[in-house]
Amino acid sequence: MNLVNRKQKEEILNSLVPNKVILLLGPRRVGKTILLRQIISELKDEVLLLNGEDFSTAELLERRTVENYKSILGKHSILFIDEAQKIPNIGDILKLIVDEIKGIRILVSGSSAFDINKITGEPLTGRKKTFHLFPLSEEEFDQIETIQTRNDKLRQRLIYGNYPELIHLKSNSDKTEYLNELVNSYLFKDILAIENIKNSDKIIKLLRLIAFQIGSEVSLLELGTQLAMSKNTVEKYLDLLSKVFIVHKVTGFSRNLRKEITKSSKWYFLDNGIRNLIIANFNSLELRNDIGEIWENYIISERIKYQSYNKIIVNNYFWRTYDQQEIDWIEERNGKLYANEFKWNPKKSVKAPKAWKDNYSDSKFSIVNSVNYKTWIARGEV
Repeated sequence: MNLVNRKQKEEILNSLVPNKVILLLGPRRVGKTILLRQIISELKDEVLLLNGEDFSTAELLERRTVENYKSILGKHSILFIDEAQKIPNIGDILKLIVDEIKGIRILVSGSSAFDINKITGEPLTGRKKTFHLFPLSEEEFDQIETIQTRNDKLRQRLIYGNYPELIHLKSNSDKTEYLNELVNSYLFKDILAIENIKNSDKIIKLLRLIAFQIGSEVSLLELGTQLAMSKNTVEKYLDLLSKVFIVHKVTGFSRNLRKEITKSSKWYFLDNGIRNLIIANFNSLELRNDIGEIWENYIISERIKYQSYNKIIVNNYFWRTYDQQEIDWIEERNGKLYANEFKWNPKKSVKAPKAWKDNYSDSKFSIVNSVNYKTWIARGEV
């Protein structure tokens, strides 16, 4: 079995210092527990590993006294808690431990950014460092793939996505079954648990509408009309879907030029497999009419992983004017603008729109395609 060395591992190990809490956040099944165990295997000190989904863990930590926590830790100088958001008052518990037990090092994982941030945000102010773990990145796949197999593997990922367990599934039917189970048993479970949302049908329909609008501007008012929901409810659901790492939003870029569109947003999935499951389409690339949307969604999710893992301070946008001039992706970093168009076919060539060149002449414009994408994912320039 191939085990991928996750990009976050070394930095987490280096950040695991006394009297600080490391938060590891990400969707279910992206490998948080495996990463925790890999980190444990490289530590020389004794580690106490607790599972937040085990009722006994909550019972152990319920009595909030320093002596109780010292007794639980015993000779262990490192505390790991998996699925920590399941433990009531976990933020206050961690605050007491990290403030009162000298030298303790703590790492906790959580499946839902909404839950873990809500619970730990205020109590752990100034005491924590947060890492986000995503489905496997192209850079991580490089550890187990050769140049000869890279293109075929990429075409598979455009359809089935990047969840780690897919590596070990040989048939397409097994991959489809896995993704179906993942969405219905894990991802939606987190969403419906938040604020006691009972109507999963509306969530699925909303995701389906988003899935068919990849790369296009999304009107919350129109979505609400189609779903018989208020604009505010649509906005609330999309916010929850963002916080459990299913979709993410990109807003329009503008320097206040009269014709630039800024009020609409675009929405993308963080994993292609989840998107394709939602629309029930796992056809190969040759049989699809949405390869442009698939490629755009994939390459953006890969770039977001790179930005997150390398702590790049950046603002991401799309750009469009009312007279239909547009650019897929704009990055604003270090005082400069980088504009990018996404084309699956390397033979397709486009030029920067005239309005963009006229108004942002100092920016750099690039085309990201299926040949040069590796360079763009890693550096942002081709």
